[in-house]
Amino acid sequence: MSTFAALMNQPGRGSLIESVDARTKLAGSNRMEILLFSLGTNETFGINVFKVREVSKTPSITKSPNMPDGVEGLISLRGNVIPVVSLARVMQLADAPTGLGGSMMVTEYSKRTLGFLVHDVDRIIRVEWDRVRAPESVTGSGHSAFITAITELDSGRLVSIVDVEQIMANTFGEVMVGQIDKIGGDEEYNLFFVDDSAVARKKIAEVLDKMGVRHKHAQNGMEAWTRLSGMAAHAQQIGRSLREEVNVILVDAEMPEMDGYVLTKNIKSDKRFDGIPVVMHSSLSSEANRAMGKSVGVDAYVAKFDSEVLADTLRPLLIRSQRD
Repeated sequence: MSTFAALMNQPGRGSLIESVDARTKLAGSNRMEILLFSLGTNETFGINVFKVREVSKTPSITKSPNMPDGVEGLISLRGNVIPVVSLARVMQLADAPTGLGGSMMVTEYSKRTLGFLVHDVDRIIRVEWDRVRAPESVTGSGHSAFITAITELDSGRLVSIVDVEQIMANTFGEVMVGQIDKIGGDEEYNLFFVDDSAVARKKIAEVLDKMGVRHKHAQNGMEAWTRLSGMAAHAQQIGRSLREEVNVILVDAEMPEMDGYVLTKNIKSDKRFDGIPVVMHSSLSSEANRAMGKSVGVDAYVAKFDSEVLADTLRPLLIRSQRD
């Protein structure tokens, strides 16, 4: 039994899904659990446990023609056919060993199930989000575009947390933003959003531009709270309501330095933000995650990434906030 399987099968742990749902409460305490894995290089990688359904040995994979680069083929998993992606190939790790690797992580992300081939799976660690930081803008590494955050183990070893959204976009292409109707009327709508993924920020901006909504953004929870607090202080200083500058706040759930749950709690406990709806936009779409969002006061929860659903969720909140 692998280290991961042994961890997940301790007495009282239950299945991986049950364990993940039970651990959702960690998000409200600004902590997360990361599954550590190797791609056969000296670097240690990690992925949020919430995105992993199960881990197994590399299965028999059926080759299929016309697959995107990095997709090794297809497997049948409990009646569902899912693509299997070699992370080392997609991330262009030239020093990774050849071959498929020894383990497969089955991930569930934005309502899509994928198999990620890795060299080996290590263990689960629990970290404080404030110990997770955004990577340097220039790392000198060819795979830096696929890293969304960095954290450090007690031993001093760095862990690179993979950007699943960027991997999906590079492998299967970016999600297309469909026809989005512009909000009618002469009112001006303003939205502040925060997401640590460059792909997500780009797509959110496309939706808002089509809606005719002005927007500002931040790249992690701490940056968002700093900027929002500054905007609130300035509005208070000049005797204006912050709602004249921000009609809706859109937050991601998992972000470096401060997660979206803690950010939402900060916003909802500060009277300067009274009347401004908070929408959580997350790839963590289980009922447990939705319940966690509700418990900290989010006004709506939208699973990534459906542009029409996002627009349909934001539209009435923007209109109501502007008119109230």
